[in-house]
Amino acid sequence: MSLQSLLEQATNPPDSGTMSSSPFSPEKFDAAVMSTYARFPIALERGAGCRVWDTDGKEYLDFVAGIATCTLGHAHPAMIEAVTRQIQKLHHVSNLYYIPEQGDLANWIIQHSCADRVFFCNSGAEANEAAIKLARKYAHTVLEIDKPIILTANASFHGRTLATVTATGQPKYQKYFDPLVPGFHYVPYNDIGAIETAVSELDEGDYRVAAILIEPLQGEGGVRPGDVAYFQKLRQICDEIGILLICDEVQVGMGRSGKLWGYEHLGIEPDIFTSAKGLGGGIPIGAMMSKKFCDVFQPGEHASTFGGNPFVCGVALSVCQTLEKENILQNVQDRGEQLRAGLRAIAAKYPHHITDVRGWGLINGMELQADIQLTAADIVKAAMNEGLLLVPAGPKVVRFVPPLIVTEAEVNTALQAVDKALAAVTA
Repeated sequence: MSLQSLLEQATNPPDSGTMSSSPFSPEKFDAAVMSTYARFPIALERGAGCRVWDTDGKEYLDFVAGIATCTLGHAHPAMIEAVTRQIQKLHHVSNLYYIPEQGDLANWIIQHSCADRVFFCNSGAEANEAAIKLARKYAHTVLEIDKPIILTANASFHGRTLATVTATGQPKYQKYFDPLVPGFHYVPYNDIGAIETAVSELDEGDYRVAAILIEPLQGEGGVRPGDVAYFQKLRQICDEIGILLICDEVQVGMGRSGKLWGYEHLGIEPDIFTSAKGLGGGIPIGAMMSKKFCDVFQPGEHASTFGGNPFVCGVALSVCQTLEKENILQNVQDRGEQLRAGLRAIAAKYPHHITDVRGWGLINGMELQADIQLTAADIVKAAMNEGLLLVPAGPKVVRFVPPLIVTEAEVNTALQAVDKALAAVTA
């Protein structure tokens, strides 16, 4: 089935006899599901391409994509075919056995990156957790550091497990969850002097710094790209001291930046990097990749029951292959330039409200003036009224992360909706 056929089917869904017989109830939902999200008041039930429909039949242009996750949009024919084929063949077995689909996906990643080894899990947090554990073992067994410290950046985001939320340099995510995991130290992002000072002070008298864990572009921290000179200096520091450079590619990786990996924008290679979100195109998967020299895990030291099972790896491989076959990275570059140019034109109309537009590829942020009451959430709500789904990246940055297959016409439609939303909230 073609994408156009899927769009037509989604626009004209089957009659209600083939769907849920009872209308969606937010009250019943809230009574049963923990309140860990402040949800916007819509319930989405189907999608095709870059469009989704709610339970009332209203259509939205999706520039959230599951928060940078639905690489190929919704109901992409390649994913439908891969899901159908794999579920009919074999969907789950234990990692106690060889899993051919896992090997195929790992080899694709290795062939398209600087990695030599891959570990599969279920999410970005788990991938970063694996990277932290690998760095700690490397510190103990190779660097002979008794109490290793990993440097991370202020305003970073690395996950919600206790270790990854501690690695996350944002106190708001850590509140009420202490005691936090020891062994992390925070420094300002894109500030090489702060890194040099931290390493010097922490290592005074005895080596303690074992690794630097950092995002090539901070997503949740406000869509802030890394500086090339900064990352090249990080690489130099790690090489000189013999410590590990870890890149968190969970949000920016798998083509979202216009290159397959964010580190490619920065002229460096990490020793370890992580992926999730876009890797499976919306099917839950995470991966931690490393160079051979720091692959120090032995059997039994780390594992995942569901990680790398045949189903998720078969689907993820189809996503990877489709990125290549359909030349989607070129589309990401072209549409990203179009989107940023359009947002900058809009920003020029609202100089007292918008201070910056920035990003790579199809991960972009529009920053609001700090001294005004208008928030990113206000704009997200106004855009929703115009049929456009956006997502905040902090209180003052609106994030634009559409599927990587977004078209020129869809970007133009989104820009028109943003302009209308800003007109509504600034009137």
